[in-house]
Amino acid sequence: MARTIETEVVEEAVETHDSSGSNTSRRKLSRWILLLIAVLAVAGTSLWWLNSRNYESTDDAQIEGHLDSVSARVSGTVAFINPRVANNQFVEAGTLLMQLDPRDYAAELEHAKANLDTSTAEARSAQVTVPIVDASAFGQLHSAEAAKQQALSSVDSEQANLVAAQHKLRQDEAIHARAERDRVRYKALVEKHEISRSDYDARETEAIAAEQAVEADRAAITAREQKVAEARSLVVQRDAQIESARIAPQQVTDARAKSDSAAGHLEQARADLHTAQLNLSYTKIYAPVNGVIGRKTVELGQRVQPGQGLLVIVPLDDIWITANFKETQLKRMRPGQSATIRVDTFGRDYKGKVESLPGAAGPLFSLFPPENATGNYVKVVQRFPVRIRLDKNEDPEHLLRPGMSLEATVDFR
Repeated sequence: MARTIETEVVEEAVETHDSSGSNTSRRKLSRWILLLIAVLAVAGTSLWWLNSRNYESTDDAQIEGHLDSVSARVSGTVAFINPRVANNQFVEAGTLLMQLDPRDYAAELEHAKANLDTSTAEARSAQVTVPIVDASAFGQLHSAEAAKQQALSSVDSEQANLVAAQHKLRQDEAIHARAERDRVRYKALVEKHEISRSDYDARETEAIAAEQAVEADRAAITAREQKVAEARSLVVQRDAQIESARIAPQQVTDARAKSDSAAGHLEQARADLHTAQLNLSYTKIYAPVNGVIGRKTVELGQRVQPGQGLLVIVPLDDIWITANFKETQLKRMRPGQSATIRVDTFGRDYKGKVESLPGAAGPLFSLFPPENATGNYVKVVQRFPVRIRLDKNEDPEHLLRPGMSLEATVDFR
């Protein structure tokens, strides 16, 4: 019995010793595990801190895109609207969206065509008139100059005839004087009966004939003087004709000016025709880009004015991200760096690149930029809108929409 008790005491002591050694080993193992965890935590934290220095993130970002406003270029009444034109509907570029009543503009086009035909005829007529006026005006000048030369020759001829008549008058006066002396002498002789009466009659006849010749010569001289005066008057008339014909260059210039004016009216008529054609074409309104329709405000039968907005088309194939980074985050940021975009709507990541950095802080582009000239200045970290462009084929289904919120992370490595 005593041996049995002793054996139990020994076994209990051995068990106690074994349990205390096991606890010590467990505590040492726990310490090593905790130490390993601490080292791993420190290493992980260090690695995270070192790695985070290569990234800058912001949740102040959103998707942006163009909002193409479709407006009327001419006034008119909406006569047709494509049934596909409704809010949130996709349309392709070149799709006929609506049409205005074209009848007024068709009438203006016909009027412009008629004006063009009239201006074309006037321009052709004025162009043909120029050489005609040129030939006629200069022909009159040359004819008047030739007529003046003929009149001058006529004056010279008549003056020569006048001189000849004056010479003949002096000759006939001499003959008449001699005949008259003979008659007087013969008259004295016939009274003395020294000659016959017939001899006296012959001398008297000669005297009378000589006197008549003198009278005829004087009349001829008067006629020649009148012809000389008429010839000189004709010269004066020819001078007047020449002076009148000397405006030939001005007539030609005037004709050419009329031709140029007609040509100008022709060009104006062509421009009016082109304008009428454009106005008629503007009655049909087409989609300028592929996109989704939004903010449609036009209805059938509505009267619209030039510049009036009718609807908005949002192109989905030309979007970008505007990420507002703090100014302290821009130190190492450069265009071309990779970026990761996480869209809140879909909870997935998209790849892109920094496209450009802004020229100024965002508040400076506001309607009322901040003024820090007062004494109550408080330093505020400014944000700069950085543009990020998605890589190709990142959004093949065009699920992204302008206005969606997202987180942008730029990789500096």
